[in-house]
Amino acid sequence: MSQTIHILPDHVANQIAAGEVIQRPASVVKELMENAVDAGATSVQVHVLDAGRTSIQVVDNGAGMSAEDARLCFVRHATSKLSTADDLFNLATKGFRGEALASIAAIAHVEVTTCQLDAEVGVKLTCHGSELTGEEPKARAVGTTFHVKNLFYNVPARRNFLKSDAVELRHVVDEFQRVAFAHSGLSFTLTHQGNNLFSLKPGTLRQRVVGILGPKHDERLVPVQEDTDVVKVEGFVGKPDSARRTRGQQFLFVNGRFVKHGLLHRAVVRSYDELIAEGSHPLYALYLKVDPARLDVNIHPTKIEVKFDEEQPILAILKSAVKRGLGAHNVSPTLDFDAETGLQISDIKPGATVPEPRVRVNPDYNPFRAPSFGQAHGGWSTGSLKLPRPSAEGWKELYQIMDTPDSGVEEAVSPSELDVHSQDSGLQVLQWQGTHLVVPTVEGLCVVHIRRAHMRVLYERYLAKEVPLSVSQTLLVPEEITLSQAEVMALVQVDADLKEMGLDLRQVDTQTVAVHAVPSDLATHLREAIDGILESYHDGQWEGEEDRRVLWAQQWAKRAAMSGQAPMPLEARRNLVQALWACETPSMDPMGRVTQAMWSGSDIQNFFS
Repeated sequence: MSQTIHILPDHVANQIAAGEVIQRPASVVKELMENAVDAGATSVQVHVLDAGRTSIQVVDNGAGMSAEDARLCFVRHATSKLSTADDLFNLATKGFRGEALASIAAIAHVEVTTCQLDAEVGVKLTCHGSELTGEEPKARAVGTTFHVKNLFYNVPARRNFLKSDAVELRHVVDEFQRVAFAHSGLSFTLTHQGNNLFSLKPGTLRQRVVGILGPKHDERLVPVQEDTDVVKVEGFVGKPDSARRTRGQQFLFVNGRFVKHGLLHRAVVRSYDELIAEGSHPLYALYLKVDPARLDVNIHPTKIEVKFDEEQPILAILKSAVKRGLGAHNVSPTLDFDAETGLQISDIKPGATVPEPRVRVNPDYNPFRAPSFGQAHGGWSTGSLKLPRPSAEGWKELYQIMDTPDSGVEEAVSPSELDVHSQDSGLQVLQWQGTHLVVPTVEGLCVVHIRRAHMRVLYERYLAKEVPLSVSQTLLVPEEITLSQAEVMALVQVDADLKEMGLDLRQVDTQTVAVHAVPSDLATHLREAIDGILESYHDGQWEGEEDRRVLWAQQWAKRAAMSGQAPMPLEARRNLVQALWACETPSMDPMGRVTQAMWSGSDIQNFFS
């Protein structure tokens, strides 16, 4: 009988296993930085070329390795962190599986130069695709340098699946920030193409948060502190007014390791109930310390997930700690139980006479009699009670409210805001319940959804690049917006595309941009528009230029469109209907939802037949 099962060669097995640990250049940065921290380094430098495709170099001043250890570090499951399975429940280091360096060496050209404290000279090893190709003595200060070149050179399919440099660099920055957040006492540096992106000095936890997110975040931070037998919580959360529609400023660490945990995230968000708008994401950098024997970090190859033995108590403690932190700094309302709760009665001057309170009653008041209705109108009866019949006069007032803006609800939309001029002044358009337009046509009746119709009009206008030519608005005083360093870099890279769509952004410093011009529709929704752009950035959707433009047009139209709840003048109603019918796809909004419905004349006649 023939044999069909065989053992894979080591280099093939390593390439397959590498897919679990090394997904992109950022994965290499993460693993090498964590190794440097485990080695006791006080300074870690990361140098990246072409977002990590061409070169990733990590330099540390840690303990270094001997020549024998340097050879073994590229062998799968070679580790200095574990001896028995029981050691998994007492982990205090980042890596422990012994898979990272073997996986990196399997799909890249790797050079490692290392030297221990008492060694006379260091050693340099070269590894290509899991094969050790060279070893030589090399002078170096105490520490280790890993140089990873030509990532995925022997797995072209994986290399082709990498995103654009902007997206890959964002992932590199994310991983760099996560390690730097977790170790505020260490020095970290990140450069790209020789340009310095981050240079973080050792300091306090607050200094590290401000150093990464920017100095303007200092006043937005609220400290959180809680110490129990189950978990210790410390860190910072953002004030409610700093919450944003985009993600990216949420950092959660368990025992010094960055993790993603949906329940813990929701516990933090629920602490902001009634303080931030639904769909907003608060800033937080929270650090949890739990007994290693009470959690399991060995449930994911990249170790970004964790499982707690006492999950529910930890969730309750975290939520309580955040709420207490917000309340202690007068961010959320709190009860002052020490305050006097009695009636506040002013002092009475000696000799003053206190008048007796009087209650005035209108003896002619009758709740069943309306002054505008007389007995001459008759009435309608319900049981033995006869109520006045409403007058038929004044029925036209039902429609006058549509032509008269109600300042108590929302400012009415002017015809100029739609930038479409009516050609048929006789078009009859009624507004129903503030949300829909009813238009009589030759075929029957057309009902238009106001907000969706306006979204379709704006969407096609943005895609057609008409905004800067017609209604792009230059701000008298440029508005500065504080963002993360990675977000500023991303916006600068695509500033030409943004200008074509009417948004003129210019970099002020590494964490600030100044807005000089915006599409007129977005003048009052500027920050929401920026958040919409960055939301697609954080979701990794910045690929082709055309796809990016479509995505941004959807986001901007969504934020700039009318709410569909305010009264509209007749001319504005006509302009919106005509603009919708002039669109290439008038029946759907940018999100694929129906904008209008038609009832034919035969349908109406059949209903009454």
